[in-house]
Amino acid sequence: MTESFADLDHDRRRRTGVPEVVLGEGKTTEQTLALLAGLRAGDPSGPALATRCPDGVLAAAPGAFPGEAVTIDEHGRTVVVGDLPAPAGRTVVLTAGTADLPVARECTTTLAVLGIAADLVPDVGVAGLHRLLGRLDRLRDAHAVVVVAGMDGALPSVVAGLVAAPVVGVPTSTGYGVAAGGLAAAGAMLATCSPGLVVVNVDNGFGAAVHAARIEGLVAGG
Repeated sequence: MTESFADLDHDRRRRTGVPEVVLGEGKTTEQTLALLAGLRAGDPSGPALATRCPDGVLAAAPGAFPGEAVTIDEHGRTVVVGDLPAPAGRTVVLTAGTADLPVARECTTTLAVLGIAADLVPDVGVAGLHRLLGRLDRLRDAHAVVVVAGMDGALPSVVAGLVAAPVVGVPTSTGYGVAAGGLAAAGAMLATCSPGLVVVNVDNGFGAAVHAARIEGLVAGG
């Protein structure tokens, strides 16, 4: 890891509550590991996170940071360097289907890095609505709910009509043909008849987690 990056935003955690995060997509393994090392060294108050990491980064990261805790999620494609903070709050992350889990796992890892307790509830899509209805008590106890769904993107609208907590919809690129790589799900969420639903970009589990963490901060008086 020989590259150096002078413009890393080490002050971002203090300024916004969310540290700078490395997007592994489009970078070499060496660049991603160097950025993680730079972020960790410049802001040791919390762990450093890389998202959308290719296989090379996931394989190399455990041996690249001697003396540091390194957490790898091969499913969510994330790498965390440093100890996770003690979790607080109550955010629930739902997925419509198993295929949506990689985005949901990116979300739960980001929440963990930000010190938010996340309860992952997979595979409760509208094709089997009884699975969602059986978990309403957990949803109604949450401070924020993140709903990850592809195909028709209907689940966030249903959830937003059942709970008082803020709901964040995450369209995913899951689906055939006219699903159009998540555009159909995004359009359905944006056109929802359930008022107050907030929608992030396609596959953006990270952005959904940041929004949920800020909701948690407001609940806690932060």
